[in-house]
Amino acid sequence: TSILGPVDYVLVRFPKNRFSGEIAPELANLERNGIIRIIDLVFVVKDKNGNVMIRKAKDLGDEAGDAFSEFSRATSDWFSTGDIEEIAAELPKNTSYGMLVFENTWAVPLKKACLDSGVELVDQDRIPPEAIRRLEAIRKVELDLISQGDV
Repeated sequence: TSILGPVDYVLVRFPKNRFSGEIAPELANLERNGIIRIIDLVFVVKDKNGNVMIRKAKDLGDEAGDAFSEFSRATSDWFSTGDIEEIAAELPKNTSYGMLVFENTWAVPLKKACLDSGVELVDQDRIPPEAIRRLEAIRKVELDLISQGDV
């Protein structure tokens, strides 16, 4: 069995169902450079009347469909019908979600080294970058107050 890197799930919203395909080249670049591996990519589209359509990358049509089509060959049906229905229920009208599952392949060599040396993973989580930025801003204010002698 090959070693699998950490797997992430990302849900992004496309207000007014605007798919430009601008994200696709960066995803392709990340995959081509061995940083990630796309496992599944699904788009859930709700039109202005509330009708829901589930589309694979290749089925988007237009430029966006062309841009995302290369991922359709490599993806598997990882999302269940239940997953998609649950996401679709929360989706506002005239809005779409992109559902992406990807492996962080950059981490495989590190994981292999850990396994080979007997290291055991105790915990793993993801901290949103926005939370880090807020904490950094708070810490800067605290340090400024300390340096001014206000604390």
